[in-house]
Amino acid sequence: MRILRTDEARFTGLPDYPFAPNFLDVAPNLRMHYVDEGPSRGTPVLMLHGEPSWSYLYRHMIPLVSQAGYRVLAPDLVGFGKSDKPASVEDYSYDQHMAWLTTWIEKLDLRNVTLVCQNWGSLLGLRLAAEHPQRFSRIIVGNGMLPTGETRVPPVFSIWKAFASHSPWFPIGRIVQLGTERTLSKAELAAYEAPFPSAEYKAGARAFPKLVPVSSDDPASDANKATWRVLEKWKKPFITCFSTGDPITRGGDRYMQRRIPGAHGQPHITLRGGHFLQEDSPEAFARTIIDALKTEMAA
Repeated sequence: MRILRTDEARFTGLPDYPFAPNFLDVAPNLRMHYVDEGPSRGTPVLMLHGEPSWSYLYRHMIPLVSQAGYRVLAPDLVGFGKSDKPASVEDYSYDQHMAWLTTWIEKLDLRNVTLVCQNWGSLLGLRLAAEHPQRFSRIIVGNGMLPTGETRVPPVFSIWKAFASHSPWFPIGRIVQLGTERTLSKAELAAYEAPFPSAEYKAGARAFPKLVPVSSDDPASDANKATWRVLEKWKKPFITCFSTGDPITRGGDRYMQRRIPGAHGQPHITLRGGHFLQEDSPEAFARTIIDALKTEMAA
């Protein structure tokens, strides 16, 4: 496996991203970067990004939650952000991402975790919580789902999958902008491009769409079905925080509210924004997290 590492100089002076870097080896010669802000003994809040973003997506939320007294951890998935990037699309699989993320959470020995996840952060995070329920106390899902391949995917996803697989042009910043209602600045667009100095660094981003289970015989389908069997008995708090303008995950919040016991009676919320609600409604999203944690302390 040929592994690429983005030069740290490309991350100098990014707007609203002052966080000190942290690194952890999740496989031989493969390191994962993560943000770790707030009190080290604070309740952990794990923020998982998706496709094709990185921890920069949570830059406006991290200070709000950490300053409220919680320990915020926002890793860059392998292939993204400041994490190492295997150079071939074939180096990535759903199970491999799960193995890397599991190694990361076990090495840090995180417990009593509040999971905040969106997009592929949900596909990985919900599996992580179901497979290690003793480490998680709460789940907050924003514009995410856990597909098993048993239901029809939206046409917009099929178009996106084909584009990611075959287009010679794969502009990360513009892709994030398409999923965001507000206009990102040139500096913000450049920040999303920063991890990818050339096309060969984008293998992880190109791989993700085709790893989503779209049929019941997909390699990840059985594991995701097993996760749903756990979630159907999940009684810990489960909160949805979806947005008004996401054509990919629309309706997923109501589906999870019906199916997961821990979602019953929770303060579910719909926020203004596109697919990347962390860009469109970061303060409200952060407030949802903080309020949920305060509710636990009051109880």
